[in-house]
Amino acid sequence: MKVLITGGAGFIGSHLADRLLQRGDSLLVVDNFATARRDNLAPHENLRVVEGTIADAALVDGLFREFRPDKVLHAAASYKDPNDWTEDSRTNVLGSAHVSAAAKAYGVRRLIYLQTSLCYGLHPLEQPITLKHPLFSGGYAGGSSYAITKTAGEQFIELSGMDFISFRLANAYGPRNLSGPLPTFFHRLTKNLPCFVMDTRRDFIYVADLVEVLLKALDGMGERGFYHVSSGSDYAIRELYDGVVAALGNRPVKEVEVRPRGADDVYTILIDPGKTNRDFGWKATTPLEAGIREAVSWYKTHGVTTTYTHLKVGEEKK
Repeated sequence: MKVLITGGAGFIGSHLADRLLQRGDSLLVVDNFATARRDNLAPHENLRVVEGTIADAALVDGLFREFRPDKVLHAAASYKDPNDWTEDSRTNVLGSAHVSAAAKAYGVRRLIYLQTSLCYGLHPLEQPITLKHPLFSGGYAGGSSYAITKTAGEQFIELSGMDFISFRLANAYGPRNLSGPLPTFFHRLTKNLPCFVMDTRRDFIYVADLVEVLLKALDGMGERGFYHVSSGSDYAIRELYDGVVAALGNRPVKEVEVRPRGADDVYTILIDPGKTNRDFGWKATTPLEAGIREAVSWYKTHGVTTTYTHLKVGEEKK
């Protein structure tokens, strides 16, 4: 199978690329390396990597025309600067429109999109959140430019009329992840810097479990439309911190500060994976502690010099 992966040098895209190459598929990866690491992808005879942005319509059209992919995994996303609404719009909205149009024009059989569970807003009407839940409930649009633009991109993909699956994700974590609390805790603890955790809970999905369902979708399982990918359980942010401390093997001198959530925050965001469990015969199996150990092991080897967040400084909404 010929698979094109946008954002294929990033956290999730590169893990999927590894698995596809292991089984003999041919890959074309396009990435602008704004948040990806170049060492995430090793050279391979069945892999071509193009550095560029999906906001470039001519580039996207040319790559699809030349490579003629059977399937596409659209993982590229802008989230590096939460105040750069223009770049978020260029990549997440315009880029998604370009990818959708090219996929349709060149006969791609299925387009798979990675979406954020923040599409439901910060004030969900139910817990766990089902697929019937309205988008952006409560009048607060996901709390970030990232949430707004990722959801607009999803809607362009649906508008294309082609066969697509949009996976609305819990917080993915694991080796190569450079966003969210886990790499931040590792970085600060190994630099003997103070840490704080928010008094909130979130749903976390280990990257290897996520890749399993992506492979099933690429191979034709599932129906056109929307799915949740999550563990089905929520965890306190404090549990992530304690897991990193345990994996490092040394208790910090200063106890972690627990901060109360803000008025516009939500105590938990937990999405229901029931439809995914049924349609794909899939279930997350990696315990949180084991996933944290694997992530910390990777951080020890490769280092964490920069972490990213789609939230403004001082905020902790996801």
